Amino acid sequence: MAGERTQSLPVRWRTRRLDEVATIIDSLHTTPTYSETGAAMVRVTDVQGGFLDISKTLRVAEDIFQEFTRRYTPKRGDIVFSRVGSYGNASYANTDTPFCLGQNTALISPRINGRFLHLFLQSAEARSQIEQAVVGSTQKTISLKSISVLQVPVPPEKELLAIAHIGGTLDDKIELNRRMNGTLEAMARALFQSWFVDFDPVRAKREGHQPASLDAETAALFPAAFQDSPLGPIPKGWRVGTLGDLVHLRTDRVDATPAKDSRRYIALEDMPSKSIDLSNFQLGSAVNSSITSFLKGDVLFGSMRPYFHKIGLAFFDGITRTTTFVLRPSKDCFRHFALLHFFSDDVVAFSTTASVGTTIPYVKWDSLKSYQIAIPSDQLLAAFEKMANSLVQLIGAQGDESRTLATLRNTLMPKLLSGELSVAAAAKRVETGA
Repeated sequence: MAGERTQSLPVRWRTRRLDEVATIIDSLHTTPTYSETGAAMVRVTDVQGGFLDISKTLRVAEDIFQEFTRRYTPKRGDIVFSRVGSYGNASYANTDTPFCLGQNTALISPRINGRFLHLFLQSAEARSQIEQAVVGSTQKTISLKSISVLQVPVPPEKELLAIAHIGGTLDDKIELNRRMNGTLEAMARALFQSWFVDFDPVRAKREGHQPASLDAETAALFPAAFQDSPLGPIPKGWRVGTLGDLVHLRTDRVDATPAKDSRRYIALEDMPSKSIDLSNFQLGSAVNSSITSFLKGDVLFGSMRPYFHKIGLAFFDGITRTTTFVLRPSKDCFRHFALLHFFSDDVVAFSTTASVGTTIPYVKWDSLKSYQIAIPSDQLLAAFEKMANSLVQLIGAQGDESRTLATLRNTLMPKLLSGELSVAAAAKRVETGA
C-alpha cells in the first residue's frame, strides 16, 4: 500500500504522515510564457536532489511570478518535490532569492527540521514508498495525495537534530563542491568563448596589442587578421568544418543487465542539466537492450529533448541509453574543444530547432554533425586542451569526492532513520570518511 512504512522503529520514535509534519502545496497546472529576465521558475528538470540551484532556471515576468505565488511564495528551508517524469526528487531551498514553482512540482514546507525531512525524502525508505505510489506507464506520476501520506520516521527532538546535522554536514560539502565546479565550468566556458567565438586574441593582435593573459608562445599561435568564410569573418588560416569533423558517434550496442554488467549506468533522466560533470548516475540499474557503452573522455549529448541541455564529459567508463549520443573525439586535441562546442547554448538551440517528433522531440545525428564551426590549427587546439584540461580535471576530482560523500550519506541515512545505527557511531564514520 502506498505510504506504508517498510521498517519497524525504535522505542520513542513515531511515524507521522508527511502532511502532519509539513504543509504540501501544489503548483499551478499551466505552462507560462518565459522571459529573458525576471524571477526564477523551478521546473521538474531543475529538481535534482541536494540543494536547489536556481541559477540555471528559466525566467518569468513579474506578473506571471505574482500569479504563480498567489497561494504561497517559496522560502528558504522549503523543499521542492518533482511529481512527473523524473518523479520523487527533492531539492532543499537554501536561498533567499525569490522563485516560483513550474507545473508538475510540489512544495513541501516543513514544520519539523527541514534538513532532517529533506534527508528522509532522499532516502531509500522514502523511495520505496514513492515507487509504490506512482501511476502511469509512459509518463509516471505521483499524486499530491500520495505525497501527503508518505510515512515519515520521527525520532525524539535531540536525536532528530543530530541526524540532521550529520546528513547536513555531508550535503553541505557536496553543495560546496557543486558551487566550485560551477565556477570552474564558467572559467572553461569563458576561455572557449574568448578564443573560439569572440576571437579576442586575434582582435587584440590586429589592433597591435598583446592578447590579455596569454604568454608570448601561446599568443603566437593566433593570427593577426581575419578572412571571409561562410560563417562570416574567421581568423586567417582557420578552416570551416563541422561538429562531425571533431567526433564520431559510437553506436556499438551492449547487453547490459545487472547480472552481466556492473559498469556505471547513466540514464538521460539522471544526467544533470547544464553541468559538464555527470554527477548523477546509477550502478547496475535495470536497463534494456537499447544500450551503448562509453569510455572515459567521451562526450555524452542528450539527444532527446535537447533543450534540457544535458551534455557532459565522461570521467569513467560506463553505459547509457541510445537516447544519449556517445561521441568519441577524432583527435586528442579535439576533446575539450568538442565538449565546449556541444555544451554551448548555440549548439543546443540548433539541436532544438533541428529536432523531429512532436510529443518527444529528438535531434538526429545527421543533423547535429552538420553544424558548421571554425577550426584552428592543431597547435592552438593543443594549447587550449592543456588549459581546459586542468580545469575540467578539477571538476572531475570534485565530482568524484561528491559521489563518495553521497555514497557515505546514502549508506548512513537508512541506518540512522531506522535507528539501526547510533548517532555517535555515524558521526565517527563521517569524521573518518569510512
